[in-house]
Amino acid sequence: MSLLVKNGRVIDPANGVDGAQDVLIVGEKVERVGKNLQAPAGAEVLDALGKIVCPGFIDIHVHLREPGHEYKETVATGTRAAAAGGFTAVACMANTSPVNDNRSVTDYIRAKAREEGAVRVYPIGAVTRGLRGEELAELAELAEAGCVAFSDDGQSVMNAGLYRRAMEYVLPFGVPVISHAEDTTLGHRWTMNEGVVSTELGLPGAPGTAEDVMVARDILLAELTGAHVHIAHLSTAGAVRLVRDGKARGVRVTAEVTPHHLLLTEEAVRTFDPNTKMAPPLRTKRDTEALIEALADGTIDCIATDHAPHALAEKEGEFDHAAFGVVGLETAVGLLLDRLVRPGLLPLATLVSRLSRDPARLLNLPGGSLAPGALADVTILDPEAAWTIDPARFRSKSRNTPFGGFTLTGGPWMTIVGGAVVRP
Repeated sequence: MSLLVKNGRVIDPANGVDGAQDVLIVGEKVERVGKNLQAPAGAEVLDALGKIVCPGFIDIHVHLREPGHEYKETVATGTRAAAAGGFTAVACMANTSPVNDNRSVTDYIRAKAREEGAVRVYPIGAVTRGLRGEELAELAELAEAGCVAFSDDGQSVMNAGLYRRAMEYVLPFGVPVISHAEDTTLGHRWTMNEGVVSTELGLPGAPGTAEDVMVARDILLAELTGAHVHIAHLSTAGAVRLVRDGKARGVRVTAEVTPHHLLLTEEAVRTFDPNTKMAPPLRTKRDTEALIEALADGTIDCIATDHAPHALAEKEGEFDHAAFGVVGLETAVGLLLDRLVRPGLLPLATLVSRLSRDPARLLNLPGGSLAPGALADVTILDPEAAWTIDPARFRSKSRNTPFGGFTLTGGPWMTIVGGAVVRP
């Protein structure tokens, strides 16, 4: 099967391409990129005039919930949500039930993905057994089974000695340890960022320092061990400074940022909408400005949604008791195009890079390129599409978004995985 995508603006940061080009796909691979390509006999021709053709977007931080919490999300529904949002691959965190801390769970997730996945799925294994932070999980077994990184995301590994051993242990595997950077002793039963707003609302807060302290620790441990540490969901200006300094010293540290930490501040919590409750919490305007600057200059390496689906009952009731987390797979690309690219806060080519080439390189994944011979994973954007975020229309099982009702211009138009159109 062949597919010729014609007349689009191709943006492929991995190969320095940004201009009007055609993309020829044969089978599951990119055959050629160039001007005025001719379709082979029997090929399907797709007119992408006015559209932006990119390497497939990759989200390296999602929670698919299966096994164990299928009432929130499954591999099938989560990957359909990813395809709807323009993502051709996702990496799923280990906080399932049972936890992905041994080969049998990894094998289960990969089998489910082969049978029911709409996009590619790469499991992330736990650092510690049961995410308890007490003893290392079967890291070698997990790496052999196909885990592309290790993380106790959702839980912070407070034991520095144990985390050092984890970093040393994974060195031969060539994969990163992903840090949920939170010093849990600096915030007690917190629900939002500590500051003026939390004081006015009477809600317990966690200071930005709780993140900064752990980011500093993990950068120092990476410097000591030579390991690659990746900081998940960076949210503070202080953490940005620490990552920037670590990179300048040659430490193998990378970082990601979520759309909600880029676009919302603690002021959103004034509505007491449980969909503004997340970990780490929404921070200040100063923090969001620092995050946007760091994303643009490369201090922050990629964008990840931290897609965290919850059932309605878990997000109802008092703010204090609501679950942490929001969904993001279906809203991220549109929000970033409308709120960062259109106002000129982030170049379009930089956004494409942070969603394709850079996450692929960070986790050593196939994809992120439209070079001949590359996987034919393609995200096509419509920069002028006008739409409104309607949680009732989500492919995800869950609806917990703080962006419901937002009117946007620009979004994903088509998602192609292995040469096959999976969305729309």
